Amino acid sequence: MIMQLISNYLSHLEIERGLSPNTIAAYKNDLFLFFEYFNKIYNIEDIKRSHLSEYIKYLTNNNYTPTSITRKIASIKNFFRYLCAAKEIKSNPTLDILTPKISKKLPKVVSMDEMEKLFKEKMDTRGLAVFELLYATGLRVSELVELEIKNIDFKNNTVKTIGKGSKERIIPLGTNAKNALKNYFKERDVDLKLSGSMNKAPEKAFLNNFGEKITRQWVYTFIKDLGSIIHKSISPHTIRHTFATHLLENGADLRVVQELLGHANIVTTQLYTHISKKHLKDVYFAING
Repeated sequence: MIMQLISNYLSHLEIERGLSPNTIAAYKNDLFLFFEYFNKIYNIEDIKRSHLSEYIKYLTNNNYTPTSITRKIASIKNFFRYLCAAKEIKSNPTLDILTPKISKKLPKVVSMDEMEKLFKEKMDTRGLAVFELLYATGLRVSELVELEIKNIDFKNNTVKTIGKGSKERIIPLGTNAKNALKNYFKERDVDLKLSGSMNKAPEKAFLNNFGEKITRQWVYTFIKDLGSIIHKSISPHTIRHTFATHLLENGADLRVVQELLGHANIVTTQLYTHISKKHLKDVYFAING
């Protein structure tokens, strides 16, 4: 009974809400972990508020981080909210459940000077195109590896991508990123022919040396190696944070940045204003002591 309800919910997430396979898999894992813990309960109506409190204690005692606990409890809350809406249960036992407070850490960003240093580093055409595009558009790494050539419009200088929740957004493409992409595309097919590899993913913008689309892991490793040049541990998401922060520091409207990042809620985007304020304070006290 419970497994069938979970299956129905996951189908709802995929078909009606259009969530990505990775997000659905995360929901599935969170729900399975919860119901494995209460494996003696067979009827969904038997889950009470006390079970949620017990489960939070269990996660805390087993060294799950506050962030991880919050996400797991959110998954369970969303599931029970769905069950109430579908009239599978009469009352929601997860209402008013308190989860650990998460201290908000400001995202790590790369300064303008550090970015200039990185762009001076010698890269091949693919690496430069990837780096330029990440910084110019704020794409998520998943959006980057899935980017298709047809969605890069050199005439209108835009990039179209499908983000979280299957939401489409169109992002302006700067001159540097545009030129880097054009140079990469010129060399890409030539390099594949010279290596004797077939183009196995002709629709994808970025390919590896075997003609397949690049992987998230390749992008992570590439960006991490670049970070060693400026002695920072950075990731593709760091470049996304940097893109947003530099826009705000240069006068961009918060709503515009929200649209470019594909944030559903502007509260998420507002985090970057704190970074910008911190930057202003650092500059002020560096000058004024």
